[in-house]
Amino acid sequence: MKETLAGLNPAYFAIVIATGIVSTASQHLGMPRIAQALFWLNVALYLTLCGLYLLRLIRHGRLFLADLEDHNRGVGFFTTVAATCVLGSQVALVEGKVPVALGLWSLGIALWLVLTYSIFTLLTVKRQKPTLAEGLNGGWMLSVVATQSVVVLGNLLVNSVGGEAREMIVFFCLATWLLGGMLYVWIISLIFYRYMFFPLTAANLAAPYWINMGAMAISTLAGAGLVANATHSPLLRELLPFLKGVTILCWATATWWVPMLLLLGGWRHIDQKFPLVYDPSYWGTVFPLGMYTVCTYRLAGALDLPFLLNIPRVSIYIALAAWLLTAIGLVRSLLWRGKTA
Repeated sequence: MKETLAGLNPAYFAIVIATGIVSTASQHLGMPRIAQALFWLNVALYLTLCGLYLLRLIRHGRLFLADLEDHNRGVGFFTTVAATCVLGSQVALVEGKVPVALGLWSLGIALWLVLTYSIFTLLTVKRQKPTLAEGLNGGWMLSVVATQSVVVLGNLLVNSVGGEAREMIVFFCLATWLLGGMLYVWIISLIFYRYMFFPLTAANLAAPYWINMGAMAISTLAGAGLVANATHSPLLRELLPFLKGVTILCWATATWWVPMLLLLGGWRHIDQKFPLVYDPSYWGTVFPLGMYTVCTYRLAGALDLPFLLNIPRVSIYIALAAWLLTAIGLVRSLLWRGKTA
């Protein structure tokens, strides 16, 4: 237990993100019991992980802080932001408890600000840095996911606030959405360069590369929320054609990634015979599948395109199956550790 706590991966909050978005997808697609069950499971997971990370900070503070300036592990801390905001979205959509959701949104914004500037500053001033091939992976897209998760929850809560504060939140969400888009452009340029011009082994092609798609899917969801809120905001009404165009661009990019990632996954596990065994990083695959389901559902409603609903009606079952298989892998992994301990 001591060794596990010392080496606890900063990205383990991905399990909360994955569970939360699958719960939200279930709520949207007429499965309220599944959504409710996953919500309460997610509350337990979130509180447990908060306790474990706090305990790690107290007992293994040096390792915890060293992770912040690690090119591979540091970006994993962004999962805490996304997990907080995804749980807040669940609270708002599944439970309808707006004050609690507002509290989680405030916490998410605070975490986002602290982690964004601390991690990127530490990585910038670090004297010894890895090569691009060694230090870059799909996990870097978690910074985009964290940024857009703040927008998604803000979009859900904006109508609960009146007066001038509403327009301030709208402006904040719009500016943050555009910032998330720029982060994606910067990072995906490096990842695509890594793909095309550096050797890529089956071990290198880990599950977090699915976040290439997930980051665009959550950007689509954030954009669809801005489009839906345009009826209540003069600012968004003026920008409506722009908002719709960029949101469709995000969805098209996310859709393009799906067959590409499936082909690369087939190459990894079938051609290269890389073993398909449980790894915590596989929660980074479940999240994009659930997010693609939700973003397509919300996009269909925001743009009045009912034919798009055929996609989430199928993909929800794929997301649920992926979540269940990964959860089974987690349980088996914990049981196996218990037997060998």
